[in-house]
Amino acid sequence: MAGGGALSVVIPVRDDAAALALLLAKLRDLAPDVEIIVVDGGSSDGSDKAANVAGASLVRARPGRGFQLAEGTAAAGGRWIWMLHADSDPSPEALAHLLGRSAQAGWGRFAVSFGDGRVMAVVAALMNVRSRLTGICTGDQGIFVHRELLALAGGVPRQSLMEDVELSRRLKRLCRPDCRRERIGTSPRRWQRRGTAKTIIAMWRFRLRYWLGADPERLAREYYQR
Repeated sequence: MAGGGALSVVIPVRDDAAALALLLAKLRDLAPDVEIIVVDGGSSDGSDKAANVAGASLVRARPGRGFQLAEGTAAAGGRWIWMLHADSDPSPEALAHLLGRSAQAGWGRFAVSFGDGRVMAVVAALMNVRSRLTGICTGDQGIFVHRELLALAGGVPRQSLMEDVELSRRLKRLCRPDCRRERIGTSPRRWQRRGTAKTIIAMWRFRLRYWLGADPERLAREYYQR
């Protein structure tokens, strides 16, 4: 475990070198001393080099965000742990909130934004409302959690899909999430590539199957073959 501090940022990657370099540069500009842990799941595009250039700690793990986040959070030394996707674009206000957050245990997420398009703005707004009502947060929203609460929840679930849903389900048994209004941007490329309506339907189908007990590893194989 690394030395303790206020905040550790954990970023799982797999062939995300270009997006990762942008994110790391922004984090270093906004908070030069924050601990950053990049967890590589078998990249072949130089993602590990991007981490090294930015001075981030590099951890290697088996592919799958749940497995990668579990390894990264175990290595983190911060009182608060912030889990970001490589294509995240966190606002200065979101980072400032976490750096100034009290030591009292809790967890939460930020308001996701997909850019300027009207359709994606509606999608983002619905995601933010849904998570506020249900207490279930997604990785796109930049989940943050106090390390003691994460330990009580059993850590990040080691699974390849729906790890964010499962983690939220475990954490909200302990306390409700703090659904922040500060923004965190993320790339709409997944939605644009597959079509917004088709992506929404597919994600709800996968989520329903998961709630009904489907194996997350089988779901992951189907999801990444689409």
